[in-house]
Amino acid sequence: MPASEPGLTPGATSREHPAPDPQHSVAALVLRTRVLDADDVRRALIRIAHEIVERNHGPGDLVLVGLYTRGPAIARRIADAVEQFEGAAVPVGALDVAFYRDDIGLRRIQPLGPTQIPVDITGKVVVLVDDVLYTGRTARSALDALTELGRPRAVQFAVLVDRGHRELPIRADFVGKNLPTADTEDVRVQLSEIDGGPDAIELWGPDVAPAPAAPASAPRRRR
Repeated sequence: MPASEPGLTPGATSREHPAPDPQHSVAALVLRTRVLDADDVRRALIRIAHEIVERNHGPGDLVLVGLYTRGPAIARRIADAVEQFEGAAVPVGALDVAFYRDDIGLRRIQPLGPTQIPVDITGKVVVLVDDVLYTGRTARSALDALTELGRPRAVQFAVLVDRGHRELPIRADFVGKNLPTADTEDVRVQLSEIDGGPDAIELWGPDVAPAPAAPASAPRRRR
């Protein structure tokens, strides 16, 4: 999913994040915790690569398709891991779902990158890859986009983070980290090849000031 909205800064959240409620003010977000560091991200992606190969009895019919912005980079890393332990190259593509979103008439839509699928996906097992799974709307858009590119034998879904709060009946087949979140929080994924810094997954939340202490009661006068 994050995962980033058009126009968001690097490390921003998934594209699936709904628009803020205009009746409520949006508080500034602060870093709550670093959920995964670079080594954790590496291990999670290697595990996902093993699970994909095991589920599909080998890499023979696999095609990995990353969803912009961070999905293509994650898909490439998974493919590299598969090639290391299986000795077989897995085709990797990139998919822009911007014009398949269900809010296309409600907001300004910008293309995120070129859709590039290096092979015919008809009859293949396509694994969609994204950074954050949130509402499920990005995944639904990706399924719509795939129908114009071919007829895969099966479509599976791999995400680095599943943060919950689904609005559509979408479930990931392969998950790096299940992360329960509040709807007011953001999951920020940083990848070195896109964001320039070390890999990380961070949880950000509203900067809520502590409640003021109750005033001390005045001492009772002795009578």
